[in-house]
Amino acid sequence: MRALNRAKLLWGYLRGHESLHGLPVEFIVETTAKCNLYCPMCPRETHQQPKADMPAEIFERLVRESGQTGEHMMLIGLGEPLLDSAIFDRIEFCSRHRIATLLSTNGTLLDEAAAARILDSKLAHITLSFDGATKESFEFYRKGARFEKVRDNFVRFARMKHERKSKLQVVVQMVRMERNAGEVDEFVRFWSAVPGVDQVRIKEDETNLMQPDSGHAAEDWKHPCHYLWRGPMYVKWNGDAYPCCQSYMLDGAPVGNIGRQPLVEIWNSDELRRMRRLHVAGRAGEIDICSRCCTTIPHPLLVAGSLLLHGNVVRKALPLVERLAHYWLRPPRKATTGT
Repeated sequence: MRALNRAKLLWGYLRGHESLHGLPVEFIVETTAKCNLYCPMCPRETHQQPKADMPAEIFERLVRESGQTGEHMMLIGLGEPLLDSAIFDRIEFCSRHRIATLLSTNGTLLDEAAAARILDSKLAHITLSFDGATKESFEFYRKGARFEKVRDNFVRFARMKHERKSKLQVVVQMVRMERNAGEVDEFVRFWSAVPGVDQVRIKEDETNLMQPDSGHAAEDWKHPCHYLWRGPMYVKWNGDAYPCCQSYMLDGAPVGNIGRQPLVEIWNSDELRRMRRLHVAGRAGEIDICSRCCTTIPHPLLVAGSLLLHGNVVRKALPLVERLAHYWLRPPRKATTGT
């Protein structure tokens, strides 16, 4: 069923269909809007969030409706997943529906007990977010966190994973920004040597907060955006669904609500069909949120590959693709300043 779903999406993407017969392969699901840090590059700085968790009925409805087609759920958003008291129940619920799960954590709560519970769970992939190789840059970008504590939490977790011979995929990630850009080599050297770390990822900043004038020029839109055909669809804690995580950060309107509408209806809503139509016509720059988006646009061959392969394979291959496929990835233009 999942392979057939991907085939339907691939056909729709290649033919430029605005209405799709398949459902998203991936989802970003914000199970909690609570966080314990303040980071200048995080949209929480401009989008006030409640201290709220996703109701169980909304989460379970999403999983049930995507249970035959969904392959990967990233249980992340604008909150810290380990602040969600139901996070392990949600991981288990996804596993029962054969949907793999991913967490991304800031590490402040990843003590030995939490580490053991994660390793005992059905979680398939975890991203350890660590934005810097020095105390100064890390604590500038992760306000409220202590460099040494989070580093030690991550090292202990990776070693526990290694000792258990766990199959959990562990990625240590740094978002490259102005203050830590010169620390990439040291970051990669340190974390590559830690037992249990499967990949070290240097991710480009995809928010507009640090570069408010960045985005894509009209001529960049030679190819449609994969998010509109493949996902991940972004689902906020209250069930509001967005075409992608960037659309929420850029003040786009939700295209539906999982708690009130069937997933298939949302995925083929009037607004999503309009967006697909403009993308196919090369007019995505006319869509406000797309013109200001900071996400890299992949070549159609990469999109096709991501629909031929299972979502778990694609997720594991992502850091390698980012390193090797510069020709097939079109980054956004950066803001320039006059003199």
